[in-house]
Amino acid sequence: MKSVFDTIEKQSDRVVELQTALTAIPAMGPKNGGDGEKEKADFLLSYLKSMGIADIREYRAPDESVSCGYRPSVAAIIPGKNTEKTLWVISHTDIVPPGDLGLWNSDPYTVVRDGDVITGRGVEDNQQGIVSSLLTAHALIDNGITPEINYGMIFIADEETGSTFGLDYLLREHEELFKKEDLILVPDFGESTSDMVEVAEKSMFWLKVIVEGKQCHASTPDQGINTLVPASAMILKIKQLEDIFDAENPIFDPPRSTFQPTMKEANVTNVNTIPGRDVFYVDSRVMPEYDLDEILDQIKVYGKEVEDEYGVTISYEVPMREQAAPATPEDSEIVQKTIASIKRVYNNSPRPVGVGGGTVAALLRRKGYHVVVWATLNHCAHQPNEWASIKNTIGDAKVIADMLIS
Repeated sequence: MKSVFDTIEKQSDRVVELQTALTAIPAMGPKNGGDGEKEKADFLLSYLKSMGIADIREYRAPDESVSCGYRPSVAAIIPGKNTEKTLWVISHTDIVPPGDLGLWNSDPYTVVRDGDVITGRGVEDNQQGIVSSLLTAHALIDNGITPEINYGMIFIADEETGSTFGLDYLLREHEELFKKEDLILVPDFGESTSDMVEVAEKSMFWLKVIVEGKQCHASTPDQGINTLVPASAMILKIKQLEDIFDAENPIFDPPRSTFQPTMKEANVTNVNTIPGRDVFYVDSRVMPEYDLDEILDQIKVYGKEVEDEYGVTISYEVPMREQAAPATPEDSEIVQKTIASIKRVYNNSPRPVGVGGGTVAALLRRKGYHVVVWATLNHCAHQPNEWASIKNTIGDAKVIADMLIS
């Protein structure tokens, strides 16, 4: 272990070199205005071959919306003493657009290093995970060490826009890649303290609520049906859902379901007109034990009450909905092994947590695989001047190595 850790510790320059090369390849899917991940996957294929890894596989998900006609994911395996079991580290190659270039202090696709910090689009999300996994592979190969189990790296496409052409494709068409006893780590969530080990996610849905009445002049309100008042009443009723669906679990923060009114569309453009149509949205993060249909049914009960009281018509649309996947058991091997290795490397107190957002781990958990989502991150993904820490990249590589050798 000491020789492996020493090798990883000396790879700061390699971190910068890899990040520089990866950042210069803006791999964005068509929904984000790009032409896919082919060039980045080609770079990784060539790099893995140069390392001397023999078992390298490319999986091409057909997609006519990119010029090459497919979205590539790449897998590489270093055999272990037990070849029937694999520790997989799954990172994604696609990135999001840089946004307003005026908010960047440098070219988003040119890495800038300032001490421990490297800046560029994608360096944290998810190239830090990619690089950490490669550092571990280098350390094993350079020291001639065979890990206790296989070490597998997967670099997936299309994580930022739904995973249809990435992990979802692999699970649909190539599930033979995985075994139920495999250990799976997704380095795409975490805190700067390294202590949050994600094992569960809340269910999510976005709700569009359309309230329709009758527009009229504000001086003659009895000739119309003002929709702003019943829309407001509906918002207050929806907040009551937190008192009905009140289960709590301390692994989540907040430890309960949340139903938050967020966006409201414009109704009328002048003060002296009573609106005849109001539209607002609700973002809901729901404890996994609740069925989303049950919650939507309760919202419609509230809607009927508002319709009867105010004489309006209310309809609903659900732009996004995802029922939570089963949680990874806290006593599972991947959770316990990850926590033990984090403790040894970072000398902290890692703990299992749940999150309000979705990750690709849900796709695997629905298939019965135990997955942990963990990395040491600073929450600057998707932001201008996105940055990553060289020290954290090296530390996370040590954790992966420790999981393989200890």
